[in-house]
Amino acid sequence: MLVVPPVVGGIVGGWSWRHVLLLVAWLVGYLAYHAAGLWLRSGRKPRYRRPVLVYGGVGLALLAVLLVVAPRLLVWAPVFAPLLVASLVASLRRADRSWFNDTVTVTAAALLTPVAAVLGTGTPRAVDVWAATGVLLAYFLGTVPYVKSLIRERDDPRVRQVSVAYHVLVAAVLAAVHPVLGAVGVLLAVRAAVVPWRWPRARPAVIGAGEVVATVLVTAALLAVVPLA
Repeated sequence: MLVVPPVVGGIVGGWSWRHVLLLVAWLVGYLAYHAAGLWLRSGRKPRYRRPVLVYGGVGLALLAVLLVVAPRLLVWAPVFAPLLVASLVASLRRADRSWFNDTVTVTAAALLTPVAAVLGTGTPRAVDVWAATGVLLAYFLGTVPYVKSLIRERDDPRVRQVSVAYHVLVAAVLAAVHPVLGAVGVLLAVRAAVVPWRWPRARPAVIGAGEVVATVLVTAALLAVVPLA
């Protein structure tokens, strides 16, 4: 989820050296965010403060360099700032694994697609960039109920029902956009219905491996149908 949106945005927009800087800044920023979440959940214990300061300092330095070479990215500050604050508040309240926080973090990650696209060497159509963003957002949002139906809330049949219903709806929308995306959507809907029923006690490592395969499939299908710069 962290790497795919900026990589897709870079490919759609035309790969540039600035994407390397964006990706590094994004990953270090995530480490700072994760460390801050641990610190807040711990009640701000001193032993969790050092990683926040280290990763936060490096992340801010990288962000400053990125904004120097691409100052137009400042327009995204009003978008990402509320998402960051909302997620950190969730960590403070120890609700970092809530549906709300999962949705916030997925949305923030997906929005790296248009951010990366504007750094490219090409001039992709806005409709293509936002279509790619929408597909990735829809897919990653679907992983929220799907994974919960396998791990934390696997004993709640309502979660499985929500997961299946969501994936069926997304598959229908994707089929209307492009048959290749629709086919992938159908596979994901079948997975959402079958896996929790057939393998309700699957190990986290197996679930994670399945997520990697699904992400690669979605990414490949998306790049096959979206015009590239």
